Amino acid sequence: METTPNAAASALGLRETKKQETRQLISDHATRLFIEQGFEHTTIAEIAAAARVAKKTVTNYFARKEDLALDHQEEFSATLAHAVTSRHPGESALAALRRAFETAVAAQDPVAGFAGPDFSRMITDSPTLSACLRTLHDQREQALAEALADAAGTQPDDITARTIAGLLGAVHRVLFQRIQNLTLAGHTNDEIATTIAKEAARAFDLLEPAIGDYAIA
Repeated sequence: METTPNAAASALGLRETKKQETRQLISDHATRLFIEQGFEHTTIAEIAAAARVAKKTVTNYFARKEDLALDHQEEFSATLAHAVTSRHPGESALAALRRAFETAVAAQDPVAGFAGPDFSRMITDSPTLSACLRTLHDQREQALAEALADAAGTQPDDITARTIAGLLGAVHRVLFQRIQNLTLAGHTNDEIATTIAKEAARAFDLLEPAIGDYAIA
């Protein structure tokens, strides 16, 4: 029997849905085990058994063990660059990043650091995950530098773009760590959002005199 285009598309959609469900199932079980046992003490075999899949299935979906814990890496690395490339007409890079961060805080976005006490403690207690997070911050800053250079019409290695990316990246690192610290200290997300909104305003204000008119759309 010949397969119609609609049937083929439907089958493809079902396969993709099933793959996403399997990926999420593995990720959920991995996170639970990491929180209960610690990242370093949890094996891929244990995760596979908990998710009732083959060990190879886990590694097919997640190339590295740390990818199981930090499974929004691409989204995290792209956030600052995306804020620059999607800035409004007449808006500077600083203003766009400030607006994006304010939105993330208001939404208590996990990508901004609102990951909850258990997840935050899991990262803090793991040397591997802490190192991975530092690498992600570096990747995010590099992507931001490239976006800033493109926005300013300069070369990717332009010292101004790279310096400004370093300043903005540092502010976001500090605020991310501050959210984690407040989380681990027992503050609620609402309390943290109120505190961070004020502290972020002060941090961005410090940069305003130097880069407030850089890369205006």
